[in-house]
Amino acid sequence: MATLNESLNQLQSVEGALCAAIVDSSSGMLLGSIGTGVDMELAAAGNTEVVRAKNKTMQALGLQDTIDDILITLGKQYHIIRPMASKEGIFIYVVLDKARANLALARRKVQDVEKLIEF
Repeated sequence: MATLNESLNQLQSVEGALCAAIVDSSSGMLLGSIGTGVDMELAAAGNTEVVRAKNKTMQALGLQDTIDDILITLGKQYHIIRPMASKEGIFIYVVLDKARANLALARRKVQDVEKLIEF
């Protein structure tokens, strides 16, 4: 198991990572963050709304499923949002430089870190 800070350091070590955070989606507040390039407090609150909207839409559609991850592709960045299966109401958020990141490897690393986070 890894502490919150160890987990953030592992996320930051992903090739192309600019910043990462662990977010409480019930409040939109950061539990921890690392890196630079994005206002993580603002991003945490905004992406909390993304997760809530997707869950609400899935419920309205009658989908009996869960979100593995949400990928937002921008011109220069990838944003990965991964709700934690083991900690309801918590998600991992990672911002990657699109030119330097390997998306498949980054998604895999986020999955691996999720399994190790200890609160």
